[in-house]
Amino acid sequence: MEFSFAVLNPGGRDQTRIFAQGAGSPADPGHPPVNYHGYAACCRGAFYRRCGEIPDSAQNILVLLRKSGLGEALAAVRRLRQRGKRVLVSWKESGLPQVAGALERPRVARGFCSVCAQAHGFLSSTPDLVPLYRAAGSVRGGFVPTPYPVEETVWDFSIPIAERRGIFVGTREFKTPSRNHFLALSSIAGFDQPITVINTEGWTGTRLLRSISPNLRVVSGKLPYVEYLRLMARHRIVFQLDRSAVPGQVAGDALLAGLACVGGDGAIERLVFPELCGPGLTVQSAIDVAKRLLEDDQYYTATLARARQLAIEKVSFAKVKESLLAQFSP
Repeated sequence: MEFSFAVLNPGGRDQTRIFAQGAGSPADPGHPPVNYHGYAACCRGAFYRRCGEIPDSAQNILVLLRKSGLGEALAAVRRLRQRGKRVLVSWKESGLPQVAGALERPRVARGFCSVCAQAHGFLSSTPDLVPLYRAAGSVRGGFVPTPYPVEETVWDFSIPIAERRGIFVGTREFKTPSRNHFLALSSIAGFDQPITVINTEGWTGTRLLRSISPNLRVVSGKLPYVEYLRLMARHRIVFQLDRSAVPGQVAGDALLAGLACVGGDGAIERLVFPELCGPGLTVQSAIDVAKRLLEDDQYYTATLARARQLAIEKVSFAKVKESLLAQFSP
């Protein structure tokens, strides 16, 4: 029997998306099959924003938690359990600073414990939050990385290595200290390489970027996901120094673009690029690794091959579906 699965973001902004074809095509409308939508897509399930939309056929539900919507999440968990569903919970914004910011309010902390007590268990998109769920009273659950359709040819945005040039900066927020965005840009500004950065902070971001280097290639505003991947794929590497312990979309996007990702400590970074990323990698080590990837073709090719193999083994749709099935088993 097919594993019946759905993700619910009660009261969230993302529209309902049915992933009957799995990852589908990059040309399909709606949210791409990545992040928490990826959990739904790898199971050919669906992503909902209202509890009443979930059909009786969907028996396994992941309810997402937001600091402003814990009351809605608690009501959804109770309602779904009354309907006989198996329900796990997960923080939607699951970087350590994001969760810490949410739980600094006693009301939110109490709500989180209530939700964990009512659900069958939890699913954590990062290994770092597993102890938090357990401390909140959720006795069952574990870490499952957000999947990426790395086994799907239509989601391969890579171009020939000879056509790649320069560095794509994976972070974009000056105002979030743990992103270390200014440090990442400053660390590579002196490289004899073109550097591309996305600016989503208007004139303030422009001034800061100009203060680092007048030679940065600045792309203003958020791009559609497919356009973003195509832009990323034209570079040699992705570079960041994020220390937020996030699920790892920067590394996931790099996989689809066919690039090596240097720096960062996200879950996917650690799983797929263990020699290039992780909390133990110093800033200087990240800089040195980046230089080697830019200059050493043999090392670059071997690194990409290793990352590809690890991606298939750890974060592919097939692997994550298998892991989700195990987490939802009684």
